Amino acid sequence: MRVCITGAAGFIGSWTARALLARGDEVIGIDNFDPYYDRAHKERNLAELRSQGRFAFAETDIRAPETAALVAHCRPDVLVHLAARPGVRASLEDPAAAADINVRGLAVMLEAARAAGVPHFVFASSSSVYGERPQGPFKETDRVDHPVSPYAATKKAGELLCHSFAHAFGTSVVALRFFTVYGPRQRPEMAIAAFARALAAGAPLKVLGDGSARRDFTYIDDVVDGVVRAIDRPGGCRIYNLGRGETVTVMETIRALEETMGRKAVLEFGPGSRGDVSLTSADIARARHELGYAPRVSLREGVARYVAWLRAQGERA
Repeated sequence: MRVCITGAAGFIGSWTARALLARGDEVIGIDNFDPYYDRAHKERNLAELRSQGRFAFAETDIRAPETAALVAHCRPDVLVHLAARPGVRASLEDPAAAADINVRGLAVMLEAARAAGVPHFVFASSSSVYGERPQGPFKETDRVDHPVSPYAATKKAGELLCHSFAHAFGTSVVALRFFTVYGPRQRPEMAIAAFARALAAGAPLKVLGDGSARRDFTYIDDVVDGVVRAIDRPGGCRIYNLGRGETVTVMETIRALEETMGRKAVLEFGPGSRGDVSLTSADIARARHELGYAPRVSLREGVARYVAWLRAQGERA
């Protein structure tokens, strides 16, 4: 199978590419090295992939005409669209950029896939589309009409674009709602990465809010397994939650890191961040039934794997 991945140098993209190459697929990676975080971080993500004979890479923006031309030239069997301007806080600082990249960029890629006759499209959505709600688990059939950040709104808009292409043009589309993905290579500002590095350095851990917010932390290996299963499921238009299906508080997560790293955290509590929600909680019954998705990595095991990887990178841990 030939698979084109946008955002291939990123966290989920690089691990997805690795999994596909390991099973014998051909991968064409696209990334523009957006300065949202350090280029060197992404170059390290690509290093292993570049050594593979079945991996080709193009540095280009998803909105650029040459990207659509590349899709037309390589004619993949599946286009996996992971490229985005990530992050709630970044979208609050520059909502127009988030909309341009996440909505217009998606429209460009959907049209490129349609024009090139790509039979299947996989889109990275987000649990943020569920907005603020007091209890879970969140189901794909829930109404998602009240996003609380520009980022969440762009992902909701993206799902609507996918739905419109499926119905207007017969495009096979799967939208995946990712729930708080963590693990090796994750963006350095994300909670577990930031907390682990602070602990390793003996620096205070900055906690937004009182630590009671609950998250459905999902280890990268489980998410990649779900992405690959979605790649292998063409036909129609479908949305799936990819989460662990269990929630823990931010404080419980910090305690797991303390136990794993053998250090006591110094905590600095601050106000909650605008656009953040108090709960993410995935109902994964649909993904289990239709994709065979079955997350296996508990939070404690995932934290241990992440810390081991961090130490192998030479960080003080």
